[in-house]
Parts: sequence; C-alpha cells; structure tokens
Amino acid sequence: MGATENLSTRITPEIKAQVRAVVREEFLTESIWLRRLVLRELRAAESEDRARHHSDADPARGECSKQRAPGSSLYVRLRPEDRLLVHERAAARGMASATYVSVLVRCHVRSLAPLPKDELVALKRAVSELGAVGRNLNQIAKAANQGARVGGAGQDEFRAILKICEALRDHSKRLIKANAASWSSGCAEPSD
Repeated sequence: MGATENLSTRITPEIKAQVRAVVREEFLTESIWLRRLVLRELRAAESEDRARHHSDADPARGECSKQRAPGSSLYVRLRPEDRLLVHERAAARGMASATYVSVLVRCHVRSLAPLPKDELVALKRAVSELGAVGRNLNQIAKAANQGARVGGAGQDEFRAILKICEALRDHSKRLIKANAASWSSGCAEPSD
C-alpha cells in the first residue's frame, strides 16, 4: 500500500459520540469512516476546481460524463454479507447476481414491478389459455345467435369453462401477489 501519514484532530465528546453511533450503524471503524470523509471532501474540492476550469467531468475518475456510452459497465462495491444476500436472492429466482442487481436498479429508477422469466412464462401461458377459451366461447355464441343448435355445449360445459377461467384468474392473481411480495421481502414464495 505504500507509506501513509497520520491525520488527527480534536473534537468534543458529543461529536465523538455521534461519530461512534454513525460508524457502528455503518459497520465501519472510526478510522475508515474518517478516511472516507476526507477523501470525499477532497474529491468535491477537485470537482469544483475542475468545474471552474473544464466543462466536462473526468470519466476515468468515476465521475459522470455526457460522453459515457449507454450500456457501459457500472461497478458497485457491496459488503460481503450484502453480496451473499444478493447471491441467494438471485439464485432463488434463477438469475445471475449481476442480472438480479440490474433488474432491481432498472425497476427502481423506472418504477416498474420486476417479473422474473419463469413467472412471465406462466402468465403468458395463462393468457394464451384464456384466449383459447374466449375463442371457443365466441364460436359457440356465434352459432347460437345464428339459430344453430349448439351440440354438446350445455350448462355443465359452460360451468366448466367458467371454473377454468376463474382458476386461471385466481392463479394469475396469486402469481402477481407472490411476485410483489418476493421483491419486497427478498425471498420468492412458492406459488402452488
């Protein structure tokens, strides 16, 4: 790491207590927290100085630039315990960790409800089945309206079709509810 220097200051006991509370909440040492604070202030001062001299940010230092390519990589540091949780939650949805984080960020910034691939496939299948039922009902209704005798389609068959439609509706509702709950709690719940 190279040679380092010591930087020290004196603060009141009240401020020291506040610092202890902050670092405890962030799971840091006072030294690391103070170093981050100093580096952040130095970067802010450099940015202000650069803004006075240049019109564009420096992408090499991780600052936003209008010249940054869309879809370029973004690197995020996670605490080890957070990384484990991300990995577990991604695995529960059959996703790579990076894809899971990307979906979460995209959904957050665009205010979308995330829907994993398996759940999307199940919903598409349900919609397809409902479409087939609807087409069958339309054919029966058309024939009945034209005065044709509708053979085999009695009350029992219509009740069966109604039950299928209700079951698909209820299943879709449970799927959507489980999806919403799993993204807020972090664990996918089995849906039948």
